Amino acid sequence: MEKVKAMILLLSCISLLSVRVNSIGANWGTQTSHPLPPDTVVQMLKENGFSKVKLFDAEDGTMNALKKSGFEVMVGLPNDMLRTLATSVKAAENWVSKNVSAYVNDGVNIRYVAVGNEPFLETYNGSFLQTTFPALQNVQGALIKAGLSNQVKVTIPLNADVYQSSTGKPSDGDFRTDIHDLMVAIVKFLSDNSAAFTVNIYPFISLYSDSNFPVEYAFFDGNASPVVDGSNAYTNMFDANLDNLIWALKKNGYGNLPIIVGEIGWPTDGDMNANTQYAQRFNQGFMTHISTGRGTPMRPGPIDAYLFSLIDEDEKSIQPGNFERHWGIFTYDGLPKYQLNLGIGNTSRGLGKARGVQYLDKKWCVLKPNIALSDLRLADTISYACSNADCTSLGYKTSCGNLDTWGNISYAFDNYLQKNDQDDVACDFSGLATTTNMDPSTGTCRFGIMIMVDDASSFKLPQFGLLIFIFVLHLLLTTL
Repeated sequence: MEKVKAMILLLSCISLLSVRVNSIGANWGTQTSHPLPPDTVVQMLKENGFSKVKLFDAEDGTMNALKKSGFEVMVGLPNDMLRTLATSVKAAENWVSKNVSAYVNDGVNIRYVAVGNEPFLETYNGSFLQTTFPALQNVQGALIKAGLSNQVKVTIPLNADVYQSSTGKPSDGDFRTDIHDLMVAIVKFLSDNSAAFTVNIYPFISLYSDSNFPVEYAFFDGNASPVVDGSNAYTNMFDANLDNLIWALKKNGYGNLPIIVGEIGWPTDGDMNANTQYAQRFNQGFMTHISTGRGTPMRPGPIDAYLFSLIDEDEKSIQPGNFERHWGIFTYDGLPKYQLNLGIGNTSRGLGKARGVQYLDKKWCVLKPNIALSDLRLADTISYACSNADCTSLGYKTSCGNLDTWGNISYAFDNYLQKNDQDDVACDFSGLATTTNMDPSTGTCRFGIMIMVDDASSFKLPQFGLLIFIFVLHLLLTTL
């Protein structure tokens, strides 16, 4: 009898674990020069056990691929649209009609509209302080008018910098003083409309921004010196940060407001702390942490979260840092970067790659071996290649940080070639470069082959303009 009880308890725990982990979502960004076909991405999401996706816009190809897919969808409204929707009820109604109602009617299970993306970041210097809340109100009004407000909820994905603690203890947390009243008004509005507070939490950014940040506190292994707050001891930043928010909500009368972790993850390149080892450790630690269903000291229970992000994006701004293009758990071509057990669907085999991806030829662009590294033409051509392609894997302790000078130059040249669909004219650089069928990849540094995409999706520069650039550059350099 005791064995039977034990077996029932074990099965119950397994069932509960599956339900909790099955709710994991993914941020699907599309700022890439050569995007995977949306249908391919949706299939990859399904096969890897994701149940929901968070989008940053309502791109038609992406939305169509999600029709009748079963995914819960959070569709994004970009920051550059906030002013228009804040000042015009009609514009908000038109946006909802085109980007929500039409797709819901076609079988897309839209559950949230994300109004803006981290609009109150301190680095934005208040650019969206006057427009975000009115836009939120107008979108909610448009959803009500469309008869969708029970199914589709509004939210604002906010960075964790909207709240703070003067002592570092979660119990001293409150909203930032410069936006305190605005935040309370937004929180009340969300509560009144049965919506959720969405927050993006990034221990990596804390480590990146502060050289004194304790590394172990970023992870979930319990190795960090604890932050003691009354009867609670925190050994990871995530729990402390989330409880900081919960304390801020509680102090302002909304301690039970639902919370969504809109973004959480770790990049794999572009910084000394951005690598596959740390990313695997963090993301697996997070998945294991939330799979227990214990939640945090201030909010026990399952955590609703979206991993950031699904796929690398080589067109993202690198103003915050070179790591911005490397948040994906998959590479640009849908290859898993490391083993990650999401706890559902892929338990035994880890992440599975995208299927049916088509590549261009096995061709690379490298510096000609007979070119002297002191050649004065190299500096300008490297600068041009990197400013028009992606050289964020080059640098101190990055994946390609061990390349020699020839390798660094060749990487820049090749990335430019691949980004321009291997057009031969993109591998000239005033006669400094040549194509090869010998893969120059070495160690952790991958010289990737670009995937095939529709012409409409390709980054490829106009050939005529490229020819003019090379011709003019050649004339200028040869006259020096």
